[in-house]
Amino acid sequence: MNASSDTNTTTATTPATTPVTVIGLGLMGSALAAALLDAGHPTTVWNRSPEKAKPLADRGAQVAATPADALAASDLVLACVLDHDALHAVLGPLAAAGGLAGKSLVNLTTGAPEQAEEMARWAASHGADYLDGGIMTTPPGVGSPEMMFLYSGSEAVFAAHRDTLAALGDPLHLGTEPGLASLYDAALLGLMWAAFTGWLHGTALVTSRGTSAADFTRVALRWLNGAVSGFVSTYAPQVDAGRYPGDDATVDVQIAAIGHLIHAAEARGVDNALPELLKATMERAAAAGHGGDSYASVIEVLRGDR
Repeated sequence: MNASSDTNTTTATTPATTPVTVIGLGLMGSALAAALLDAGHPTTVWNRSPEKAKPLADRGAQVAATPADALAASDLVLACVLDHDALHAVLGPLAAAGGLAGKSLVNLTTGAPEQAEEMARWAASHGADYLDGGIMTTPPGVGSPEMMFLYSGSEAVFAAHRDTLAALGDPLHLGTEPGLASLYDAALLGLMWAAFTGWLHGTALVTSRGTSAADFTRVALRWLNGAVSGFVSTYAPQVDAGRYPGDDATVDVQIAAIGHLIHAAEARGVDNALPELLKATMERAAAAGHGGDSYASVIEVLRGDR
């Protein structure tokens, strides 16, 4: 048999066997490494506290004694540490010695968009290709194709390693600006907290009369997944166009409606800080001339004088 066709002698690396190094083994870093191992990737790990590597070593991970050994093990390096200062502390000395040259660095450390942009410039100055990432799940969700992992920066790195990154969750490349993933991450978290708090306020209101949270939530999810998602899809083009036709419900109508929520909550002893804030924001939009416009016009108040 010709050696080039002998599967026992080929040395080609496929996406399923791409070696990966994971720097940082907190709850999230450990989950990342575990998902890569589950997908069959040779995985090298390093953590400042080596005892955190033992569960992964038991699952087949190679534990690097030093950050230099960890970098040397793989061309694809995933970093997930406490913050960007910690990342520089680990990688800085290695980069100065040329250890990052030729590497693809995927940074999954939480940070600000400006930090991602600075990190991309720093990586490029040391010969590394850079991809910034935002993890849109908690550690138990890592590895599920239902969970999004957002990336921005080098399109070449994303294309080359997309299949490997898919072991962590559904990979979405947002664009070549390194700070985009971090910006989306912050915006989506803001959406999540607002939605959570709105749901909890509503739950506090209806459970004051003996309704269970589970019963209310079944109705709330149908509302969110149907009508509310439809509103958002309708309003997005209005925001892009800067025109807000009030042909469904105007800001003035919403101000009147939220008054009923505030009254009902007050009568039942439920804190009204959130709806009062929302009403005040709507009233600012109305004062700015948007009373007859759709609710999407509130963004003009939120944007300020940018």
